[in-house]
This record gives sequence, structure tokens and C-alpha cells, in this order.
Amino acid sequence: MYKILKKQKIGQGIYELRIEAKHIVKYAKPGNFIILRKNETGERAPFTIANLDNKSITILFNVVGKTTADLAKLKKGDSIKDVAGPLGNPSEIGEFGTVCIVSGGTGCASAYLLSKALKEKRNKVINILGAKSKDQIIWEDKFSNISDRLIVCTDDGSKGMHCLVTKPLEKLLKKQYFNRVIAIGPPVMMKEVARLTYQRARTFVHLAPIMVDGIGMCGGCRVKVGNETKFACVDGPEFDAHEVDFDSIIYRNSRYFDEEQESHEKHHGSCITKAATKKKTPVKQKSKKTISKKKAANKKDIASRKKKKTINKKPVKKKTARKTKK
Repeated sequence: MYKILKKQKIGQGIYELRIEAKHIVKYAKPGNFIILRKNETGERAPFTIANLDNKSITILFNVVGKTTADLAKLKKGDSIKDVAGPLGNPSEIGEFGTVCIVSGGTGCASAYLLSKALKEKRNKVINILGAKSKDQIIWEDKFSNISDRLIVCTDDGSKGMHCLVTKPLEKLLKKQYFNRVIAIGPPVMMKEVARLTYQRARTFVHLAPIMVDGIGMCGGCRVKVGNETKFACVDGPEFDAHEVDFDSIIYRNSRYFDEEQESHEKHHGSCITKAATKKKTPVKQKSKKTISKKKAANKKDIASRKKKKTINKKPVKKKTARKTKK
């Protein structure tokens, strides 16, 4: 069993979970991930290692389905049944020069530990963080401490630049040279980053396709890189962005869109319903006497209306057929 040392809500539907896992900390590096199982009946769910210290690892997640909804209910002192890791290959860390890291949504979880390691290697690190709104920006203060420059973008313009993360990247590419660009986030975003940096900068992406076992047995996380089929869990998650077939990843992920939406609505909807029912004021129930009185009054009213109709009715003259002459 793995003890929860810290649980904190850090944004709208976004949680931080610090888990005691000394055996993982010993070997974990930027780019690695874990697979956990909350209990014996729980599903296997992969999470990137967002941060670590001498005895614990930190994961960040957005509540999107059953497993993440269950994890969000955990408290400090609770335990998780299984945590396997570190899995995947660590990212390449070296003294490259100027590095731009573009991340969106919970992809920022992978970007933090990576930025920290690159900064320790004396690289100039520029971080571009993206979120839907200011309530979903992840670890802004932490990123500002390890970045030479931090650019924040929101879809609704509630904080930072009112644009997608690819907009400031496009502007920066026209002004300066990057020794390396790294993109982490939705496949559509990473595809656009790869297009913008083609023949301009060496670019890498961190892929997180559908995954089951995390050790290359199920084949669920297969991706096409160049002319080869790779597995994100054992060959990745870091790949050359200009070699990745993003269209196939986008297509495969979209095949489970309906199931994801159903799960999302089921677990989010239940929370909304509970909150709504709590706010509702109790309705006063009417006594049986008042109900019976109203029924009697309604009957009298209907009877009087019928009488009025019969009085006001005019006699209808019967039409007689005309006699025809013989």
C-alpha cells in the first residue's frame, strides 16, 4: 500500500497528489511515468511523474472519469493499492543552449520536472504554458522560479495572452533560434508545434496515447514514428516530433470519445446533482384537509359551468327535407 502524503486541489477540476514511494524515487527521472491502481477492482491508470523528493513522487491530474474522480476523493493518510514505476524512457537532458518548452493542460505536469533538470544543466529555458482559463493554470509560481522566461496563454483571455500556445511560439521562432523545442500536451497542439518548427529547430514531443499495461504487451499505445511502429510506454514517451504520424494518434484517440464523454458526464453530473439538491429548500407539504376542500370546490365549479352551458344553449331547428313534385 502506498500512503498519500498530500492531496490538494490546485485548479478547477485539477488535483495534486503526493504519494510515498521510495523505491520509485530512487530511479525516477524526467520523462518517466507510473501506473497506479487505487484498489483491487480499480483500473490501471498512467500518470506522469510531475515532481519528486527523497521519499515521494507527485502526480497531477484532471478529473475526467471514474478513476480520477475516485482519486480526487482521497485524503491525506489514505492509501493506494498499487503503484508501478518508474516506466518509460527518461528524457534526454544535456547542455543544449536555448530550449523552449510548450505545454498545455495537464501536459504541464511533465514540463516542470523536465524544465528543472534542463535549468540545472545551465540551459536557457523558455516555458509557454497553456490552459482554458486562469483557474486551470498549473504551478505558475513554480515554473517562474525555473524559467528564464515564462509565457502564459489562456483560451478565454482570463490571464496572460488570449491565444493558443502556438501563437507566441510562432513569434519567437521569427526572432530567435532555439537549440531544442519540446511540446507536451494534446496531439493537435503538438502537431502544430511540429509544423511550425520544421526545418527551424530540432523538436521533440511527449506522447501519451491510450495505454493499458505500460510494459509493451498490450499494444494499445502503439504510434507510427517514421516508417516504424513504436510503443509509447517502452520506446517513449519522447519522440522526434517531425517523424510522428499525429493524424493516426488523433484518429485512435477520437474512437473512444463517446465513452470518455459518458464517463465524464456520469461522474461530474453526480457531483452537480448532489450540490444542487443540497441548496434546494424543502417544499411545504399541503395537508389532506386543504387538498380535499380544493377538490370539492373544483367539482362544484365544474357542475355550475355545465348548468350555464345548458341554459345558454339555443334550440336547434330541425331541417325538413323538401318534397319533390311527381
